[in-house]
Amino acid sequence: MKLNINKETAIIAAKGFCMGSADVIPGVSGGTMAFILGIYPRLLAAINSFDLVWLRMLMRFDVKGALTYPHFGFLLPLGTGIFAALLFFTRVVSLPGYLETDPELIYGLFFGLIVSSAIVLLRHIPQWSGMRWVQLIAGTFLGLVVVNLVPTTTPDAAWFIFLSGALAITAMILPGISGSFILLILGKYAYIFDALGHFRFTVIIPFALGVATGLALFSRFLEWLLRVYRQGTITVIIGILIGTLWLIWPFQNKVYVEVSGKQRLLGSTPELPDSLNSTVLLSILLMVAGFVAVLVIDRLSQIKNDGESIAD
Repeated sequence: MKLNINKETAIIAAKGFCMGSADVIPGVSGGTMAFILGIYPRLLAAINSFDLVWLRMLMRFDVKGALTYPHFGFLLPLGTGIFAALLFFTRVVSLPGYLETDPELIYGLFFGLIVSSAIVLLRHIPQWSGMRWVQLIAGTFLGLVVVNLVPTTTPDAAWFIFLSGALAITAMILPGISGSFILLILGKYAYIFDALGHFRFTVIIPFALGVATGLALFSRFLEWLLRVYRQGTITVIIGILIGTLWLIWPFQNKVYVEVSGKQRLLGSTPELPDSLNSTVLLSILLMVAGFVAVLVIDRLSQIKNDGESIAD
């Protein structure tokens, strides 16, 4: 039994590492990777385990209950994996650096992962109808709209900082949308991160409260949708993933805006490469590798679960 627990913990940590790797890539969210790896419903359930029952335990100083009631057995190894990935891909192997020198390679890999994931998930929707196609198109349109938004000027008032935190965390847990990208759209990316770096609690506190509120409300809403309207919700999410491929396609004509002395992506239009050079060929190879990797994982999962479907 102990070996199984250790093995499961290692697998969860590895999936957390994949989520953290995705968070380093602009335009790719950890929620997307959680969805691809099949732990998205469990992630929502773990977040929602911090509920009123848990708060009552804290108020009663029930330390044992407060430590055992939430899904720490899942969240701790997952969080460890995410943190390890953030450290590894910023300090050891700098993905941000590779994104500046060889962005086509990184985005090629993630493009293959997401395309293959969308295909696999579509195959798991057993019943297609006119409504399913409407949901898929609506999700695709939503993904396209979000990745093509442009930054705007917004107030620095506490209420808007609170709203920014709620919207950013909502986007972060929704597969296909990056929370940092939403902050950039709201014109609060530099403002929030500058406040975090300088410990400006007049900004940090309303932002943190917004994050907590958005996380508590939207994660529960998503969990309810997946429980009551499972196939429809999954279809919309697949559409969002398809829509965000507009930004993930490795060959782009990109427009940047300077934020706090750094270049941040403002807009991007997919284009075909001019020639088949070594970078293009390697990007395509990584795209194929990502595509095949998801198919292999799905096949192994089918064998393990005896063909269990994602749909009810």
